[in-house]
Amino acid sequence: MSEIVVSLPDGSELSVSEDATVEDVAYEIGPGLGRDTVAGVVDGELVDKAAPVHDGAEIVIVTDQSDEYLRVLRHSAAHVFAQALQRLHPEAKLAIGPPTDEGFYYDVANVDLDQDDLEAIQDEMETIIEEDLPIERELRPREEALDTYDDNAYKQEILQEEAAGEDPISFYVQGDFEDLCKGPHVESTGEIGAVTLLNISSAYWRGDEDNDTLTRVYGTAFESESDLEDYLTLREEAQERDHRKLGQELDLFSIPEVTGPGLPLYHPNGKKILDELADYARSLNLDAGYDPVETPHLFRTELWKKSGHYDNYVDDMFLMDVNDEEYGLKPMNCPGHATIFDQKSWSYRDLPVRYFEDGKVYRKEQRGELSGLSRVWSFTIDDGHLFCRPEQIEGEVNQVMDAIYEVLDTFDLDAHVALATRPEKSVGGDEIWEQAESQLRSVLENQGIDYDLEPGDGAFYGPKIDFAFEDALGRKWDGPTVQLDFNMPERFELSYTGEDNEEHRPVMIHRALYGSYERFFMVLIEHFDGKFPFWLAPEQVRILPISDDQLGYAHRVKNELGDFRISVEDRSWTLGRKIREAQEDRVPYMIVVGDDEEENGTISVRDRKEQERQDVDVETFRAHLESEYDEKRIEPDFIEE
Repeated sequence: MSEIVVSLPDGSELSVSEDATVEDVAYEIGPGLGRDTVAGVVDGELVDKAAPVHDGAEIVIVTDQSDEYLRVLRHSAAHVFAQALQRLHPEAKLAIGPPTDEGFYYDVANVDLDQDDLEAIQDEMETIIEEDLPIERELRPREEALDTYDDNAYKQEILQEEAAGEDPISFYVQGDFEDLCKGPHVESTGEIGAVTLLNISSAYWRGDEDNDTLTRVYGTAFESESDLEDYLTLREEAQERDHRKLGQELDLFSIPEVTGPGLPLYHPNGKKILDELADYARSLNLDAGYDPVETPHLFRTELWKKSGHYDNYVDDMFLMDVNDEEYGLKPMNCPGHATIFDQKSWSYRDLPVRYFEDGKVYRKEQRGELSGLSRVWSFTIDDGHLFCRPEQIEGEVNQVMDAIYEVLDTFDLDAHVALATRPEKSVGGDEIWEQAESQLRSVLENQGIDYDLEPGDGAFYGPKIDFAFEDALGRKWDGPTVQLDFNMPERFELSYTGEDNEEHRPVMIHRALYGSYERFFMVLIEHFDGKFPFWLAPEQVRILPISDDQLGYAHRVKNELGDFRISVEDRSWTLGRKIREAQEDRVPYMIVVGDDEEENGTISVRDRKEQERQDVDVETFRAHLESEYDEKRIEPDFIEE
């Protein structure tokens, strides 16, 4: 039998037989690893250990010590849920039950469930775990699979679409339960150390509001009870920091049903924060040599066809007919910027040319996927595009990376870095993609940045370096990005005159320092728990007169402090209530003024950490506020000076 060659995580290569599986590869590496193998990652995809490998495949072996193991365990927990459900409700029809970053969910139909039903189902799940049922993979003829689900339209659709042409079909069996599934799974139900069901909701089949409404049950699973308890504690804390909850409490934004889904309205408090973010991004862009531009919200779809977005994004675009011509709300800013570059002639001496725009874009996400500011229809990208010569690429990308890290430092954020490579659906030749990926990898390695490889997760027009923020639950959210694009300059026939007096193609680089304002705002709300730094806070100082007698002095103090965002609390409340209200509103500083302060021409300063300093000169406090604002310090620190 002939052999094939696979690549291992350390860069080495291994020769195996052409019919080898992931498990066979593990045994070739070592018998101990073979015995410990739970699953594998082949070319970035998590697969069963019995999955075949192919020549040139990149292989990662998954054991119970691997990061991927928890995902495998949770997938098995989803099957345990489905088995428990059908034991208690045999009439239930199963749709899909995938693992998620937080746990798992299962979509079901033909059964009436509410939150009160979850306790009994969870009890049955724990019984199944105690039974320690072997979980076994079975391959069945396609016709048998179709017969098995002759009364389940959801499984039939999966067989006709996701599994189209597959024969045999993969099933997983545990005791009296079976489910159509590619896996992978753990060896037995007893490996699931702890499980809990979290909540119940409705969901459209495949996320399409034109399809059936199903019941979705969410749960999570861990190897041990202690891990589960830690997670539930974090989850409770995260719920208190949820940007949707804080957004309402702090009057930052709303997404009312009457205005449409995924279309946020920013209230005055939220807009003040967004304006500060925009000013900061603008200063970084101007310092880096970017010129501001502006493009309309709407273009003829001819532009999107020229750029390639129409073929790749048409299903996510908002389209309309205008005078028998098709127009679309822009899903991206880059074609507009490429068109601006194309309006004049350029010399090699002019490059790089850099544009930036806070550009509003629109993408028609499925309604079932919309959630607060994390996923919306309308959002603003702090977009930048630059056009440079090939030999300028590394210097420009390095400059972008420096700016991104300055943003992270300013907001005290950590981010995971990943290099995303060519997706299955892409434009451009192999040589172009290899060159682009090599350039980005070189920047990351030369800067000593730890990064993950995300095969197939690049943009359709080029590879990218992505930064992802992690929230309190360990969920990752897309943030800043830098993307190389050798393709759009080709499609737009962009050019510059080189030193040889010949026409050359520039390289286009896409970058965003925040990602989108909406998602970055969400991250900041939860990161700071609504306690924004002084420079960012919608209300920076609140003056609290002890009684109405000091209202005049309070307003004089406000005027002396200048143009900061300052209010005077003029409601006839007790001082204690005024302080509590300001703390609940997360105001960085409170100024207390009474008879003594007015007589002495001073103020008493409190911060939201309940620290206080008396007999403060107004000018001294103003000077501090100016420095705290200019230096964009994270915490109010006047009292700690």
